Amino acid sequence: MIVWINGTHGAGKTTTSALVQRLIPDSRVFDAEKVGETLMDIRPGLPETDNFQHWPPWRPLVVETARRVLDYTGGTLVMPMTVLVEQYWREISSGLAQHNIPVRHFVLHADQDTLRGRILGDTVLGPSSFRLAYLEPYAEAARTWLHAEAEVVDTTHLTPAQAAQRIAEDVKG
Repeated sequence: MIVWINGTHGAGKTTTSALVQRLIPDSRVFDAEKVGETLMDIRPGLPETDNFQHWPPWRPLVVETARRVLDYTGGTLVMPMTVLVEQYWREISSGLAQHNIPVRHFVLHADQDTLRGRILGDTVLGPSSFRLAYLEPYAEAARTWLHAEAEVVDTTHLTPAQAAQRIAEDVKG
């Protein structure tokens, strides 16, 4: 099984995923961003883009990597990854379905002011214009398709540990 933790930057995906992994037996965290980083390391580089998700190989490589890891280890993969383009989510989710891999899709949500405050106050990564630029695309995706495709966990007033507990209980329930 895959527990996909979606949401925009600043929602707490990475922190929450590590906590979810501790609560679900026989689980591992697989950050699909590493697939994008591998593609970014190709020299000479792939065509210029502002987001590696736009490269057509990224989506099937995420599916294939997840499938191969699950074939090898079994258990559950907890995957923190923002996917805001509906077509990309459809490619990934249908690819996983073709391999009979069940997916529990969660979205960590917070209101725009909370997200902005988290991004600007981030003491690890620091304020990030890149992360701020995704607030409106996230809001648009949430309004048009994303919240209908996932189990929404509103983290506006939750700690990452509380969000992780809620997700783990839902998955195990």
